[in-house]
Amino acid sequence: MIELPVTTKPSDPILLRTDFADLELHASGKVRDVYVVDSERLLFVATDRISAFDYVLASGIPDKGRVLTQLSLFWFDFLKDIVPNHLVTADVNTYPEQLKKYAPELRGRSMMVVRANMYPVECVVRGYLSGSGWKEYQQTGAVCGIELPKGMRESEKLPEPIFTPSTKAASGHDENISFEEMTQHVGTADSETLRKLSLSIYKKASDYALTKGIIIADTKFEFGQTANGVVLADEVLTPDSSRFWPADTYEPGKAQLSYDKQYVRDYLESIRWEKKPPAPGLPEEVQTNTSAKYVEAYRRLTGQELPRG
Repeated sequence: MIELPVTTKPSDPILLRTDFADLELHASGKVRDVYVVDSERLLFVATDRISAFDYVLASGIPDKGRVLTQLSLFWFDFLKDIVPNHLVTADVNTYPEQLKKYAPELRGRSMMVVRANMYPVECVVRGYLSGSGWKEYQQTGAVCGIELPKGMRESEKLPEPIFTPSTKAASGHDENISFEEMTQHVGTADSETLRKLSLSIYKKASDYALTKGIIIADTKFEFGQTANGVVLADEVLTPDSSRFWPADTYEPGKAQLSYDKQYVRDYLESIRWEKKPPAPGLPEEVQTNTSAKYVEAYRRLTGQELPRG
């Protein structure tokens, strides 16, 4: 686990849930609560909830929702020459009047977006052999039907990035599928488009991140359709959706240090939680250290301090 110093203390209380009584709740996921603004727009609110082993834990992570939102905003802007996105604005001062009463909860952790018809797949790109890809490779020598060279080691860089889609589970864990299976869900033409976009985004982002001392080992994207065509949506290249490894400690052949929730997973393994309800809470030390990792990832990638409420 990466032991990162806490250089700034969280300035806001942990937000585990939202309760905007006069707004229509569109959806509530493991992290985000989504509200209806009007017939064309939605409000995304990133809470500080954290999930592990497919369960939302009883404790949140300070500043997590801010990091997810602010880092996604950074990447939306960085990648806009490759693909448009669903963002309308993240400036609370310009939100519609019915949202302004909730400004204290929304500032820094929310964005108003265009409604999109979302594709029912996660678009995963892997540049390194890790996680479920490593497990599958050990069993079959392939990942999502893509044959890889023999004798590869855990965390080793792939000859070239590969596109390995997965199902989008409403609950539980997403499952890896082949590209051919993906075409059955979204059609051949759209599958080709999403694969091309995903690989292009990953290349530009991973090349940039490396200049900041971070390896993007793998990541997942979500896309939707609007009147303007295909758009990049939801969160983008965050510690929740990606494996970020510090480049200066990278060494293939083993699991890597990371800027993500691996610290939380390790703690849960240490207490021998059986991975079934009720999900446990986290000690303050685990919450604080995990927060520090998320904030440090933001700081490194953007070169800025995390905006405060």
